[in-house]
Amino acid sequence: MTISRYYFRHKTFICNFAWQVLQVFGKQGMTFLIFFLSAKLLSPYDFGVYSYILGVVYLFVVFSDFGISSATSKYVTEYNLLDKKKLEKVLFNAILVIMVLGVITFGTLMYFKKYLLVEVSDYTLCVLPLLFLIPLTSLYDGVYRGLKQFKKLSLITTMVGLCCLAPIFLLIENFSLFGALISQVLFYMVLMIALIAGYRNVKIKYDFQLIKTLLSYSLLIGVANVGYFLYTKIDIIILGNYGFITEIGHYEIINKIFAILIMPAMIMATVVAPNTTERFVLNKRKNISKKIFKESLILFIVGLGIATLVYCFHQLFFRIFLIEYDALLMSQILIPLLFLIPIRYFSSYINIGYITPSGFVKILTVTTLFYGVLNAVLDLVLIEKYGFIGVIYATLISQALLIMTTLTMFIISISKKNEKRK
Repeated sequence: MTISRYYFRHKTFICNFAWQVLQVFGKQGMTFLIFFLSAKLLSPYDFGVYSYILGVVYLFVVFSDFGISSATSKYVTEYNLLDKKKLEKVLFNAILVIMVLGVITFGTLMYFKKYLLVEVSDYTLCVLPLLFLIPLTSLYDGVYRGLKQFKKLSLITTMVGLCCLAPIFLLIENFSLFGALISQVLFYMVLMIALIAGYRNVKIKYDFQLIKTLLSYSLLIGVANVGYFLYTKIDIIILGNYGFITEIGHYEIINKIFAILIMPAMIMATVVAPNTTERFVLNKRKNISKKIFKESLILFIVGLGIATLVYCFHQLFFRIFLIEYDALLMSQILIPLLFLIPIRYFSSYINIGYITPSGFVKILTVTTLFYGVLNAVLDLVLIEKYGFIGVIYATLISQALLIMTTLTMFIISISKKNEKRK
């Protein structure tokens, strides 16, 4: 097949993927930029404090969103096909749920603030608006993606990112830790205003049944997100309580590098997700297992190549861009995690692109919660035995087991569903 024929055959997907890449550059790319600017402009200790505070806030963001944004994306796609009247009411009712959850989460965080690191607890107040801003921007992301408005979403987020770049740099340079924290709030606030202005097909009408439908599905996603947090961000809170503040900064740098490396697979998944929902709603599931296997194999090979390149050049990268940090310590963190890149490449793609939008999110709920708890337990056990590096071993073990179990359960579920249809 020639390149031109391949392009026209997959034109819609390629265009949507390109716009989604631009959107990620505008939003996630901007948050990554804030992160790395903070890493460069703050001392390693202050950067560790910055990472710890955001780790705590992101824990509570899980509860203020609790899967509503992801559930909304699914139902926006579904109602856009089947019920236009319900589509108009989805956003308003989803916002109501997020606001209620946000208020509850805000009060809970204010109560538990005194049990966090006392010397940094006051800084947490700077970023409390994120409890509302992050879920609301994710909610609007879900609406735009559910309607396949990738171009519009990407233009909005990119323009916001470019407009915020200079103010954010000045905030961090002039106000250090405080400026780095406030810059997160500034970016999400401007982004939220722009997303609201860009989508106005909202009917302000309370619908209890619609809220119940959203909550019934978001509950599964929310529990899965709690599990996801337990095998990712909980490491930071545990390290903080053991006094490894400087090490937290190093660990978070590697986490962000890791997130950037697997981002292409996740972008592809967000483009595929609305199509998956359509297939399952309209019962067009023929050869879906073969399609998943073929795509997973390609992504595994790509991930293997990326992991190899990172291994060859990571020391050079650290020496050029992160000379303030301990390169040996970051290598000790990075190298074990490189084994996860090939399998995370296709597993993240399947989780976001197939499992969640197809209605099998219960699988993710069970597996992520179980292995999230296992990761937290392993953190406590291995950190006592091996010190800081024990957290890395715990992450490697729990994530590998999680991926294998989730994919096995999904394959079995798809097979059973296809057998019933026959």
